[in-house]
Amino acid sequence: MSETPPPTLNPTPAPPADPDSLAAYAERAYLEYALSVVKGRALPDVCDGLKPVQRRILYAMQRMGLGWGGANSNTPPKPVKSARVVGDVLGRFHPHGDQAAYEALVRLAQDFAQRYPLIDGQGNFGSRDGDSAAAMRYTEARLARISTLLLDEIDQGTVDFVPNYDGSTEEPRQLPARLPFVLLNGASGIAVGMATEIPSHNLREVADACVALVKNPALSDDELFTLLPGPDYPGGGQIISPAADIRDAYRTGRGSLKVRARWKIEDLARGQWQLVVTELPPGVSAQKVLEEVEELTNPKLKAGKKTLTQEQTQLKASILAVLDGVRDESSKDAPVRLVFEPKSSRIAQAELISQLLAHTSLETSAPINLTMVGLDGRPTQKSLRQMLQEWISFRQDTLTRRSRHRLAKVLDRIHILEGRQIVLLNIDEVIAIIRASDEPKAALMARFHLSDRQAEDILEIRLRQLARLEAIKIEQELQELRAEQARLEDILAQPASLRRLMVKEIEADAKTFADARRTLIQAEKKAVAEVKVIDEPVTVVVSAKGWVRARSGHGHDAAGFAFKAGDGLYGTFECRTVDTLLVLGSNGRAYSVPVASLPGARGDGQPITTLIELEPGTQPVHYFAGPAQATLLLSGSGGYGFLATVEDMASRHKAGKAFVTLAEGETLCAPALVSGAQVVRRAALDGSIIAPPTTPEGTPLPGALAPATQVCCVSALGRILTFELAELKLQPKGGRGLMLMSLEGSDTLAGAAGYTRSVRVEGLARGGRPRAETLEIRSLNNAHAARARKGREANFGFKPTGVMRIE
Repeated sequence: MSETPPPTLNPTPAPPADPDSLAAYAERAYLEYALSVVKGRALPDVCDGLKPVQRRILYAMQRMGLGWGGANSNTPPKPVKSARVVGDVLGRFHPHGDQAAYEALVRLAQDFAQRYPLIDGQGNFGSRDGDSAAAMRYTEARLARISTLLLDEIDQGTVDFVPNYDGSTEEPRQLPARLPFVLLNGASGIAVGMATEIPSHNLREVADACVALVKNPALSDDELFTLLPGPDYPGGGQIISPAADIRDAYRTGRGSLKVRARWKIEDLARGQWQLVVTELPPGVSAQKVLEEVEELTNPKLKAGKKTLTQEQTQLKASILAVLDGVRDESSKDAPVRLVFEPKSSRIAQAELISQLLAHTSLETSAPINLTMVGLDGRPTQKSLRQMLQEWISFRQDTLTRRSRHRLAKVLDRIHILEGRQIVLLNIDEVIAIIRASDEPKAALMARFHLSDRQAEDILEIRLRQLARLEAIKIEQELQELRAEQARLEDILAQPASLRRLMVKEIEADAKTFADARRTLIQAEKKAVAEVKVIDEPVTVVVSAKGWVRARSGHGHDAAGFAFKAGDGLYGTFECRTVDTLLVLGSNGRAYSVPVASLPGARGDGQPITTLIELEPGTQPVHYFAGPAQATLLLSGSGGYGFLATVEDMASRHKAGKAFVTLAEGETLCAPALVSGAQVVRRAALDGSIIAPPTTPEGTPLPGALAPATQVCCVSALGRILTFELAELKLQPKGGRGLMLMSLEGSDTLAGAAGYTRSVRVEGLARGGRPRAETLEIRSLNNAHAARARKGREANFGFKPTGVMRIE
């Protein structure tokens, strides 16, 4: 007897599968949302240039009978209420908000937003000034004639259809566009992680580019860009960017173009005149320009300020000096008419124009970002050539499918007509068979070798179609159909024939719908309106703690300047009001402030930190004021340096620009004037004023500021090296420079300066007492060697902290 096996224990149940973590679920859900936004809402398709909601609106309107009979039809459809269109779109294809669908419909009808509007709207469809359209219950809409280029071939087997959102009907995946509407009307949209900004283009130019690429796929970029030179905005305007910038944007798929308004000068009575703006850049309205002019002439106080800033005051004065008034005279007959009246007829026209262009949106930037859903269904940024090539591939596929669809119908019709020919040749026998047979269909098929479809057609034929004239019509139709069959088969078999057909249709459509270019392409310099500054002498005074001020004239006694308690003089710079004050930060960044914008000499001045935007954790360490052509020697404690001009270091931004590259732990030495500036007086460590030699009246001695020819480098451990200035190079973009002096161990560069005859070495003795020593030409020549050498040891008796030129 077999032993009873022990009862099996239920195995420990496996833990349930770990559900998706919140992070994984959120990642998957967000990715699905992002794809939905990118492909289903925000980006156009390269095939028809439409977003899904736009495509659904046009298809729904075509189904409602709101389209033209064809590209050559002259009978417009009767418009219907926009609310009816929106309702049909939402109910059948686009289950979203009605306002979103209506806004898309409105945009398709706005001639100032679309270069070639696809919808003909009746009623208030908004304005370029930002006025919204009337409610959908008031406006009416129908398809514009040019929409036939998108919809005429929709029922000819040209595109795929997919189920709508609930499967009750179908909608086209794309529309069979006969021209690349992605370029004609452009597109604008923001998706998730990407955006698009495709400008509109001229239909004639786009068609010519397509024809050229079809005929010669290896067409060079230069030839392509000659045919399609640039965007053509709905509102006109003028593209002032150079042709190279436009071509770079087309090659890369991303760029920015400078676009300005177009205007004319109208002469009035008694020598008066006025400036009239008739075209605006894309995205700019007359209302926006008026608001900008109001802000310029009547500025508001900035947050935290009790008075207008000096910049606001100067700008207001410069505008009011040339502009007397502005008014908007736009109307139905003149969509844009902005009238600017000058302060007087003696104002130079170019001066008024440059002021307006520089300070308002009459000159602005228009971005280009050619991102779209490609033939492969992926959203990518494409070049102009890629866009055209993909559309050409789509159009070739469309023509192939249309030809196959038509060929199937032609063959079917030929098959039917051949059966009817047999009937007409044997009409009496056919009638007898039909009358005598219980199954006439089978009898006819057996007697005359007919197909099922031919026999069915014969049995359903009307008696009037048995007339003699009908036989002649059948023969004529057969001839036409067989000729069409041969043509279609040739198109499908010969790629050259397909290309010829494409070129023919593109040229025919271009002839029907082409119009003149609206946007002028003519390179111009960007408008820069400079606030006029009277060129006069001025002395810039900088304190050790960074307070700056400007005092009229030269030759002031620097020892007589007063400062806040605990502060003292850093230096004075005798320059002109048109010059620039440079500020060098502890991180090597260069900041610039116009001398004309510095506060007056009354009081202690203004902290330099209020005029520039320092990076966190940095502070200003050195200053210099002088003309743009003044050349400075810049160096760091690591022993490297180079030459640069004031103009090289100047920046229009308060945040300045990175200029001197410093390694970790290095500090910036004081900049040393090499050539091209007036007297520079510096405060020595002991409080005395150091300046080039002057006459008793305080004017520089002849030749005192001659360009330096030598360089003197002094290290912190007391070594000195001199060499020819010609061994250094000018670095307009900044950097680290060349090695000035070879340093050993913990030694650092205390300073470097250009000179002709003598320099002054400053330092600290024991106890921190300031000391200085002047080195004449003989002593300097003893230390002369090639650049980047160690130099010779000098017994200064103190630790050098800097060196400056005396003469």
